[in-house]
Amino acid sequence: MSVFNLISLFGGLSLFLYGMRLMGDGLRSSSGNAFKNAMARVTKGPVRAFLLGLLVTAIIQSSTATIVITSGLVGAGVLSLDQSLGIILGANVGTTVTGQIIRLLDVDSSSSSILQLFTPSTLAPLAAILGILFIMVFKFKNSNTAGQIAMGFAILFTGLLSMTAAVSDLSGSETFVRMFTTLGRMPLLGFLSGFAVAFMLQSSSASVGILQAISMTGVLSFETVYPIILGIYMGDCVTTAIVCWIGAKADARRTGIVHVLINISQVILVFTVVTILHMSGALDSLWSKSLHSGGIADTHTIFKLGCAVALLPFTKQFAKLSRMIVKDEPSIEDEHSKEFAYLDEAFFKSPGVALSEAFKAISAAVEVAINNVLIAIDVMTEYDPEKIALVNREEQFVDRMTDRASDYLTRLSDHITLSRDSVLVNYYLKCVSEFERISDLAVNLTENAQTLVDRGVSFSPMAVSELKVLKDAVTDIMEHSRIAFINGSYEEASHIEPIEEVVDDMVEQLKDFHLKRLRNGTCNVDSGFVFMEMLTNIERISDQCSNIGLATMGLFDPVINEMHHMYILQLHEGENQQYLDELKRASEKYLVRLKETEAEMNN
Repeated sequence: MSVFNLISLFGGLSLFLYGMRLMGDGLRSSSGNAFKNAMARVTKGPVRAFLLGLLVTAIIQSSTATIVITSGLVGAGVLSLDQSLGIILGANVGTTVTGQIIRLLDVDSSSSSILQLFTPSTLAPLAAILGILFIMVFKFKNSNTAGQIAMGFAILFTGLLSMTAAVSDLSGSETFVRMFTTLGRMPLLGFLSGFAVAFMLQSSSASVGILQAISMTGVLSFETVYPIILGIYMGDCVTTAIVCWIGAKADARRTGIVHVLINISQVILVFTVVTILHMSGALDSLWSKSLHSGGIADTHTIFKLGCAVALLPFTKQFAKLSRMIVKDEPSIEDEHSKEFAYLDEAFFKSPGVALSEAFKAISAAVEVAINNVLIAIDVMTEYDPEKIALVNREEQFVDRMTDRASDYLTRLSDHITLSRDSVLVNYYLKCVSEFERISDLAVNLTENAQTLVDRGVSFSPMAVSELKVLKDAVTDIMEHSRIAFINGSYEEASHIEPIEEVVDDMVEQLKDFHLKRLRNGTCNVDSGFVFMEMLTNIERISDQCSNIGLATMGLFDPVINEMHHMYILQLHEGENQQYLDELKRASEKYLVRLKETEAEMNN
């Protein structure tokens, strides 16, 4: 084999692997949330789970991705270990679809112009043309993703054609023929070869695809192929198990172990059945027969499907064995452990799923941050050390979640392929930081309350009444902020800025009222200092809510995102009638009420 053949072979292999990755990434990005939600609904029956695993893997073209994501859902408590087992078996069968597609190498186009359309030499350029049209000409919601999938398909078949061309001359090489003849006589060597290739490539589909390309030389027989395929099964599952194991909880690790146990069982089962059939003479007509691409694809599918049917009734036994291998970890008291489990790197295999799970984790921190503020404002007028301790404890959770989520999203960005997912990553990073700051300000408020107690002073009845009105306004703006983030709602976000403007005006009026009380002696300096500091903290909370509102609106209007200062300036200059109407309603609701409260207390 000349150096030019080697270059062509490995160049074709590179294109083939990249095409598989490009096509798989596009399919996972476009269907990630859909299949994650479908998995989460699997509540009963291993057969139903099996069919779902088969379908999902057939669509996204990666059993590794399916199983790793399943492991992540088990770790997050969305799926139980028992529910995941049928999905694993289905994923093992679903991965054979790639081989069935590659069997198009066997299509003979010489007798029919219609069949010519289904040959890789025609499909590859057609897919490339379609892909570039989706990417550069058509402009609809998922046109880039569709183009990516089509281009991946084209590159995959281009690589296959390059590999088959590179090895076509080897059919007459005595060394090449002797090498595969030796593999046929030494099944263990074939098994180890398949294991090594699959372990290095981390893909059973790619490994079988390479075998299909080599089969075009005509030197492969069933005797040679079957131990290599069994080795591929083991090499692929070891990598998956390692990914499922790292940093995972016990049940998530068990999912990876079950995958290994199932594949070991498949290898033993297939080897036993093939040996018995061979010894009985049932395989004599097939044993030394030359296998081409279609024959290898069929062998792969029959092995996987037959094993799945045989092993499906024993899923409970696999679960029991995995629990014996992976013991339960000592329980650690952490009421927010479930929220942190959402941030599982296993979901990086499908960025859409990872974003969905990150949203759940951040949403938990959002709820805690807002609740902290409400508790802290109450403590200002009704001191309660237990509530202060609760706010401090929950603030630690918000801080930890912000750090973990920010790090998770930053590392996830390397796996993002869709522009809308990149926008969401930036949005989540922005919002989690803003809500974390809100929680920090809640702690500041509890410190204000503690200062009052330490100094032995309290707010005047007038200040307490004013604070109740201010709390209602802050509750309103935080609720709009919460719903705007949770629902991704432009409408909810549009209510935030008018209330923020009213809160600013209320704070200024309360400062004026406070100075009057200081002058007439109804408020002392110590409590007055705390009151002013409290107002500053509340004003900053409303500012953070404003930032969240602008970030949410920016999801729908990129101009707001890029020029938010100009947008705010235009609002305040009265160029937006909707804003003016909202501002009027908020003013009547809170500013007028504040003045009425002041008048009642003075009377």
